Amino acid sequence: MKLCLKGHDYKYAVEQVFLMFFPREKPRYEAEPPEGEDYSLITLENEGGLYTASSVISLDGRLTEVRAQASPDPNDDLRFHRELQRCIKKAYYSAASRATGKEAPWGAMTGIRPVKVPVKLISEGRTREEAEGILRDEYFVSPEKAALAIETAEASIRAKDSLEKNDVSLYVGIPFCPTRCSYCSFVSSSVQKSLGLIEPYLEALFKEIEAAARLVQEAGLRIVTVYIGGGTPTTLNALQLEALLTKLRREFDFSSVREFTVEAGRADTIDEDKLRAIKAGGVNRISINPQTMDDNVLRAAGRSHTTEQVEKAFEIARQVGFDVINADLIAGLPTDTPEGFRRSLGRLLSLRPENVTVHTLALKKGSKLSEGGFLPSEEDVRAMLETSEKLLRAADYGPYYLYRQKFTAGNFENLGWCLPGTESLYNICIMEELHTIISLGGGGVTKLVAPKCGRIERIFNAKYPYEYINAIQKEIEAKEYLKTFLNRYE
Repeated sequence: MKLCLKGHDYKYAVEQVFLMFFPREKPRYEAEPPEGEDYSLITLENEGGLYTASSVISLDGRLTEVRAQASPDPNDDLRFHRELQRCIKKAYYSAASRATGKEAPWGAMTGIRPVKVPVKLISEGRTREEAEGILRDEYFVSPEKAALAIETAEASIRAKDSLEKNDVSLYVGIPFCPTRCSYCSFVSSSVQKSLGLIEPYLEALFKEIEAAARLVQEAGLRIVTVYIGGGTPTTLNALQLEALLTKLRREFDFSSVREFTVEAGRADTIDEDKLRAIKAGGVNRISINPQTMDDNVLRAAGRSHTTEQVEKAFEIARQVGFDVINADLIAGLPTDTPEGFRRSLGRLLSLRPENVTVHTLALKKGSKLSEGGFLPSEEDVRAMLETSEKLLRAADYGPYYLYRQKFTAGNFENLGWCLPGTESLYNICIMEELHTIISLGGGGVTKLVAPKCGRIERIFNAKYPYEYINAIQKEIEAKEYLKTFLNRYE
């Protein structure tokens, strides 16, 4: 389908809606609507500050047109453009929905953080019922997803209210994995190919830790959550993990840390020595992520461990003394079925993890699965997610954080569930952008957040281990911008 934009250049906003309804098509732009072909014409006109977005879709010889209006404040540049984009998405979504006869569960909400809208509404004094109605009526969110967003927003507001002005989180990236999973597009190196990089990588990381710790102290910041992710951090051996955790605690003041997480991740990287080193390092939350509890699906996804290893890892973790364990499942993995997913979740729940995160498979560029393979249908993925909600609620879990990704089947969400009182504060903070996240290591992205004005800026570390090692002084110098940001916006 050809796309024609007039009076604006909000391509990204248009393409987000376009991919909902025409996921197998590549957007191609034309100056004028072509004759005899399918097209979308999206225009934006301004009359005295009243903007009108018009979307005309020609599909299979039928024309559909919808308009939407907005009057954004021109004195607030950031919100001005957000309002115009929302107006365009609203008109285009409505036109595409009428033209195709389809509806998306999250309606015209195309961003990865749909919970931000109800959080804002409730914080401004709207009731839960009013916020839920706005999601349904103005964003076309389904009643089920609107209710889910409100419930998750309440967890976000509780987390926000627990934070103080100078609170920040710390992320440390370990971009190594034993092997690469077929659905993975994260920046990570297989230790089969890069084992020799681990020690020099840690040497570079320790230098960045020292520099970042000085910055945090000078800025008067207080670390409340720490998250070591990857990759798979437990690719490191026990001595390397001990050295990393010792270095972190020596350089940073962890006296205010409420939550310290390490992604143990894959069961084939977990043993008792590593978990004892992690526990001794002050970590109080780990992730053991099977993704599925079906050995056949594990093999199809390129995971080299078994469900028996997952169960053994849980047993060791409990013996070592971990009271909060997260486990991830993915709905939509190759060869999986709704019934198979139900069995996986049931088997996982028998281990009673405190947190369960249910992801929807996203076909990302750079992953092996994006090149093709047998995947469950959109209807099957919907059934998997509905099953997960039913079983998790019945087992006393509640939703606490939610986000979405591009290229997911059915435009569905990733949803974190927890037993009462075991919410991950870090997960809420990073997904709802409640405060600054200082990221160290290869592929790390420091997100600087100024809550009062809504300003967000990022500092990107080099992606790959060898690049990070070679550019470590540059990474350290780039972090100095933290002080400039704080002085400017706080």
